[in-house]
Amino acid sequence: MEKINKHKKPSSYIYKLFIYVALLALAISIIIPVAWVFMASLKKNSEFIGGDVSPWALPKEFFVQNFVVAFRDANMGTFFLNSVIVTATALILLLLLALPASYALSRFNFRGKKILNIAFMAGLFVNISYIVVPIFLMLSDANKLLGVDFFLNNRFILALVYASSALPFTVYLLSGYFRTLPKGFEEAAYIDGCGYFKTMTKIMVPMAKPSIITVILFNFLSFWNEYIIAYTLMDGNDTLAMGLKNLMAVEKTATNYGIMYAGLVIVMLPTLILYIMVQKRLTEGMTLGGLKG
Repeated sequence: MEKINKHKKPSSYIYKLFIYVALLALAISIIIPVAWVFMASLKKNSEFIGGDVSPWALPKEFFVQNFVVAFRDANMGTFFLNSVIVTATALILLLLLALPASYALSRFNFRGKKILNIAFMAGLFVNISYIVVPIFLMLSDANKLLGVDFFLNNRFILALVYASSALPFTVYLLSGYFRTLPKGFEEAAYIDGCGYFKTMTKIMVPMAKPSIITVILFNFLSFWNEYIIAYTLMDGNDTLAMGLKNLMAVEKTATNYGIMYAGLVIVMLPTLILYIMVQKRLTEGMTLGGLKG
C-alpha cells in the first residue's frame, strides 16, 4: 500500500499544480482587463495619444472629470436611474411570479402539473432576442387598439418583458432547490396551524435564500446589461446599456478615450459591487442544493 501511495503522489501534485496554474491564468485574464479599464478611466486624453505614451502606464493624476462629463454631458445619470428602476422592477415582478410557481410545482401534486412543467421547460429554449420583433408589433398593436401610448417606451412594460423572459429559467432553478428541502418543516408548520401561503413565505422561502440570491444575481446581470429589447421597445427612457452605446459612438469619434472608459466603469461598478456582496451566498446557492439530496 505504501508503494502505491508513493506512486500516486507525484501525479496528484502535478494535477493540483495544473489546477492552480489554470485558475491563476483565468484570474489574471479577468483582473487585468478590469483593472486596465479602471485605470484608463482616470487618465487625461493626452495620456492616450502620442507615440511615446504607454497604454500600461499609471495615470499621472486621478482625473475624475471624465466621470463628471459622462454623467453631465452624456446624460449617464439619467440612463443609470432608468436602469435601476427597470432592473429593480423586473426582479420584483420575477420573484413575485417565480416563487409561488416554483414552490407549487416542486411540492404539490395537482392536475395539469406535467403540462405546466413542460411549458416552463420549453421556455428555456426560447431566446428572447429572436422574438423581440413580434413583441414590439404586439405592443404597438395594443397601443393602436386602445388608442394609448402606454405599451411602448414604458419602463414598467420593459421590466415586465424582462421578468417574463427570465421566468422559465428562474422557475427551473428554484423548483429544483425546493425539491431538496425536507418535508418535515412543512408538516410541522401545518400542525402549528399555518396555511399553504404562510408556510411558503415564513418557512420555505427563508430556507431557499441562497438559491434566491443566486437567481437575483444572475438575472440582475442579464437585465442590467441587456440592450436589444430596450433598444426595440424604448425611445427616450433609455437604459444604461443604450446610453453607453451612444457615449461610445460619440466619444470614439471625438477621441475622448477617458470618457469612454469612465462610461464603462459606470456600467460595470454596480455588478462588481453586487457580486462582492453576495459571492458567498452565490456559492452556497449553486452547491447546497446538490449536497442535500
